[in-house]
Amino acid sequence: LFWIFAGLTAVIAGRRGLASLLGMAVSFGVIFLFILPRLLAGNNPVITVILGSMVIIPATFFLAHGINRKTLAAVAGTFVALILTGWLAAIFVTAAKLTGFASEEAGFLQAIRPDILNMRGILLAGIIIGILGVLDDVTISQAAIVQQLKAANPKMKTGELYRRAMTVGRDHIASMVNTLILVYAGASLPLLLLFMDNPRPLAEIINQEI
Repeated sequence: LFWIFAGLTAVIAGRRGLASLLGMAVSFGVIFLFILPRLLAGNNPVITVILGSMVIIPATFFLAHGINRKTLAAVAGTFVALILTGWLAAIFVTAAKLTGFASEEAGFLQAIRPDILNMRGILLAGIIIGILGVLDDVTISQAAIVQQLKAANPKMKTGELYRRAMTVGRDHIASMVNTLILVYAGASLPLLLLFMDNPRPLAEIINQEI
């Protein structure tokens, strides 16, 4: 399946597809060679992931889209959004009293490395990595929209350019919301079945961390 995916990406997207595959390799390299070893060594998970993101973001963006104003704008937007969403994640993980122990894997890790791993921090680190995947799509798409609008009409004023870009951006947000809902629903069918077939009230079930 991986080779089918890589082959179709290369055939359809050409050089950009190959460059994006190289960017994907860089992302996995940073995760497996930098982030995971430092998490196992007991380093702060959030700081570790942010440092890794500082390599992943420019590497993947510049490899896939080249070094230009569009990509620089997308990189800057991604860093700002990553900081903001990471901060919000930290606030709400704490407010919801999430421990990070809602999966079997977390329990195994704690049993193996009880004095090293910070499971709440690892939960936050996972959220930040997940955010990166969404921001990659959103920021580069929006920057490309602005670039193409300006290229189509160089005389367009900043206010009109902003309004037109936001019109497309709202459609992008609307479709992205549905995309994410379906992705998470598909990965969480057993959990959704627990909501449907359970004698306990939904308000009680939904407040259990698992």
